[in-house]
Amino acid sequence: MEQADYTYDGVARALGPVAHAALSRNETTPGLRATADGSPLSTLTRLWPLQAPVPLADAERALPGMVDALCVTGVLERSVGEVRARLDLRPYADENRDWWVLSDLTPGLDGAGVRVSSDHVLGISSASSSLAQLTVREPAGRALDLGTGCGVQSLHLADHVDEIVATDVNPRALWMTRLNFELNRVHETTSAEVCDGSLYEPVRGELFDLVVTNPPFVISPATGERLVYRDSGLPGDEVVRRVVTGAPAHLRPGAWCQVLANWVHVDGLPWDERLSGWLDGSGCDAWVVQREVADPAQYVELWLKDAGLHGTPQYAERYDTWLSWFEEQRITGVGFGWLNLHKVGEPGGSGREPVLRLEDWPYEVEQPLGPEVAAWGRRTDLLAATADAALLGARLVTRVDVRQETFGAPGAEDPEQIVLRQQRGLRRARQVDTVEAGLVGACDGDLTTGQILDALATLLDAEPPATREAYLPKVRELVAEGFLAPAGL
Repeated sequence: MEQADYTYDGVARALGPVAHAALSRNETTPGLRATADGSPLSTLTRLWPLQAPVPLADAERALPGMVDALCVTGVLERSVGEVRARLDLRPYADENRDWWVLSDLTPGLDGAGVRVSSDHVLGISSASSSLAQLTVREPAGRALDLGTGCGVQSLHLADHVDEIVATDVNPRALWMTRLNFELNRVHETTSAEVCDGSLYEPVRGELFDLVVTNPPFVISPATGERLVYRDSGLPGDEVVRRVVTGAPAHLRPGAWCQVLANWVHVDGLPWDERLSGWLDGSGCDAWVVQREVADPAQYVELWLKDAGLHGTPQYAERYDTWLSWFEEQRITGVGFGWLNLHKVGEPGGSGREPVLRLEDWPYEVEQPLGPEVAAWGRRTDLLAATADAALLGARLVTRVDVRQETFGAPGAEDPEQIVLRQQRGLRRARQVDTVEAGLVGACDGDLTTGQILDALATLLDAEPPATREAYLPKVRELVAEGFLAPAGL
């Protein structure tokens, strides 16, 4: 497969932009037209991403000496003169390297039905890619891939973690994860163990430096067939609550737990207050970002279509049952986003009061966000260890990608609004007043925070002590949000 250039970029070149975009919409006709030359790369692209039968002779040229072995393992099936895929084996890549990922075939190509078996093993998805981009990519000793599926997160972890434990309740998923480890030679550089079991049961009493999970978070009534890759069998968002509340016992000081999940919005209870209850007493700093909220009807439609029920006789009945259940549970919507937990304290040191930050951020961000998450953890530790007097004496610098925007009537002497906006990462924006804007503009590492605030007070005919007292909390917020940082950090 390497000789055929069966890589993500290779397949994209073979298909061309039009056919590649069509395949992302589950349409294969443009791709079949683009791969009719019989070359090894075209054959492999037809065989797996396009799920088309290929002549036996073409398959043997593209996979010399491998066709029979792949048929024995159940990846391919062979008939007279023809070979067809039974499982998907497609290239996957990030900015650093390439992999091959084995999973079940993608359902629903070319408008076909999308019904899948209860133990279906999902391949690369938008959720798995989002979690991979969110993960902190710093060297670590041990990592837990909780609910591994086909093992995508473990493949990423193998690049910066010494020891990986991958768990799942689906035996087929564990089988495919093991094959993916072999295909991608994971064991040559990393110790990787695959364990059967639910949540933290397989790792009871064990500690990790990083836990990553995209649990089966779909919120639905316990009716109908359960799809293991998305349905936990627990009520509401209980599986997410158990993941979050169980994580701290398995985190070493300074370790991360990163979760991609759904959570319910309950009538009369703000979502952030509800999730804060999961985090209280955890001993972890937590940064929770809600990326979007679906109303009950949107949510039900999404997951009924995912299960292949749209257009079937049971669609309306399941739809009505699901909405009725939401009403009984007083669920007004479903949030989707990220939960990042960072264990407080250094090895051998004492802990401190954790910091909880829960926010809505439905705006466009720059991926990958892992560096931004790691930077948030460092800023949080720094602020917790810095007294007010030390912060006033610190020399701060403005983040290089911060830009200032002003709004107001044309020709007006003063702007009505001033907004500071980051151009990278989360692309956070913050409305500020004249003093904050002046402070951020002056922070180049030459003067201390206190000196800059005193100078601004003098310019604005204000009392320096009062200005320091009023704006020191704002300075902390600007550091916490990444607009300012100590020189050299």
